[in-house]
Amino acid sequence: MVGLPETGEPGNILSDAWDYRGRPAVRSKSGGWTSAAMILVVELNERLTTLGIAVNLVTYLTGTMHLGNAAAANTVTNFMGTSFMLCLLGGFVADTFIGRYLTIAIFAAVQASGVTILTISTAVPGLRPPKCPNMASGNCMKASPAQLGVLYLALYLTALGTGGLKSSVSGFGSDQFDEKNKEEKHQMMKFFNWFFFFISLGSLLAVTVLVYIQDNIGRRWGYGLCAAAIVAGLVVFLSGTRRYRFKKLVGSPLTQIAAVVVAAWRKRGLELPSDPSMLYDIDGSSGQGEEKTSKKSTGEKQRLPHTKQFRFLDHAAITVNPTTEQSKWQLSTLTDVEEVKIVIRMLPIWATTIMFWTVYAQMTTFSVSQATTMDRYIGPSFQIPPGSLTVFFVGSILLTVPIYDRIVVPVSRRFTGNPHGLTPLQRIGVGLVLSILAMAAAALTEIKRLHVARSNPNTIHKGATVPLSVFWLVPQFFLVGAGEAFTYIGQLDFFLRECPKGMKTMSTGLFLSTLSLGFFVSSALVTIVHKVTGKSGHGAWLADNLNRGKLYNFYWLLAVLCLVNLGLYLVAAKWYVYKEGRTAAEDDSMAGVELTEAEACYH
Repeated sequence: MVGLPETGEPGNILSDAWDYRGRPAVRSKSGGWTSAAMILVVELNERLTTLGIAVNLVTYLTGTMHLGNAAAANTVTNFMGTSFMLCLLGGFVADTFIGRYLTIAIFAAVQASGVTILTISTAVPGLRPPKCPNMASGNCMKASPAQLGVLYLALYLTALGTGGLKSSVSGFGSDQFDEKNKEEKHQMMKFFNWFFFFISLGSLLAVTVLVYIQDNIGRRWGYGLCAAAIVAGLVVFLSGTRRYRFKKLVGSPLTQIAAVVVAAWRKRGLELPSDPSMLYDIDGSSGQGEEKTSKKSTGEKQRLPHTKQFRFLDHAAITVNPTTEQSKWQLSTLTDVEEVKIVIRMLPIWATTIMFWTVYAQMTTFSVSQATTMDRYIGPSFQIPPGSLTVFFVGSILLTVPIYDRIVVPVSRRFTGNPHGLTPLQRIGVGLVLSILAMAAAALTEIKRLHVARSNPNTIHKGATVPLSVFWLVPQFFLVGAGEAFTYIGQLDFFLRECPKGMKTMSTGLFLSTLSLGFFVSSALVTIVHKVTGKSGHGAWLADNLNRGKLYNFYWLLAVLCLVNLGLYLVAAKWYVYKEGRTAAEDDSMAGVELTEAEACYH
């Protein structure tokens, strides 16, 4: 074969992977840890960059751009929500059009451009309003539309780059290992562990070192470091091009869902057969003795039994003209239809988990704003940056996971009989309960903070430090972090294991969309509350001066909404029936890979 590397070693040439020139990849000359290490570097730098901007952005918006607390909170949540939502776009582009390698390279460059513009906007005096001479007066000049335009351009270019990059990094990393080879499969699982380690390392550096640099040395230095990090990551990533393994495009499950819906709608006027075996399926026949269709047996999907729910979609599998070749937009297999039905059945659970991430969003917005007003000193000289309180949130997650494994699982196993302790839906339920407690704790802490502030006339004005330790905020960070450990892992377990094998990527998309929508719901609630209660004055909940507002009412509102949402979730969870007939092999072979891909986009 022309261009085929000569090796003489049986099994050294991979049948499902190619090198950068499009030739079959040679095991000894491609992939493995050398390639994976370069991919880990770009993920570390991406995590450092994205989180380094997000966790401390609200203080820049209020302190430098002079936006109100509500406007600043919405800017942060819209930025984060867009980043997660664009993960879906990045995954679609990678799976359908250009592949994971080009997706990473292109979107990393886009992210670098966004962070560079952000750095310039903090360094050039004309791109930010003049420094406020008297914060207490509240008459600071706000950023102009042009200045905000440059800032938003930077943020949303960063969000676009982040979404595209996150969607493909872990998947491309797993492509560097051959699952059919026992040794490489073992290496791939180690890669996932190192991947999570680098994610955690990037998080820790972002909320400590990077936030400190931003607050004490200068934003331009902090954001400049972010820009340099992502550029360096891109350079390292591109330097490994000759070593990477590339795999064929797999297509997006979004296309399958759209194709089933379109095909069903086109044939909505046809009568459904009384016998489901008359519908077309993956065996290539329609039950009518005909075998000529446009569809071919995939051999990769497990045939699913027909169900009576959502029968309208069955129209997509009606064969109109068996002798004529038909596209997937005209004819779908019954298995494709049943896979779409499974996704629809999961939607009530999907919808009732969004509220948790609305609570989560407060940890990067109003909780940080609270911290800016409180005593943050440790000892006589060191002051904790407000954004660094997120370290308690991360610590709570790391503490909750081993406690669950060592204590909760053995105890719950005795009561439920489940070898894993709690079921995925039960774990989500625990997380939702903790979100209610978190908002109640946040409201009580804010009441305490306001009581101290109003007891000291000198601290009631904007910008004053309330003589109350910032560590009073730890319970709300801790409870949300613990809740995330339950909700996050429960969601992943549920979506990954309940989704059919042919739509595993869709499970990641469903999970990520709850995060994105949670941030957008937060923005909507803030906008409504701000409009109803006012921007200032005695009745304002989200006043620009928190010491004169009623932020605790907003937290109580979230607690009540979470309580109502919990009731709806319990109904949905009771109604849901776990998928039956799932093989252990499917779970074991796919869960680790897809879990890490979802974790990558989340983090």
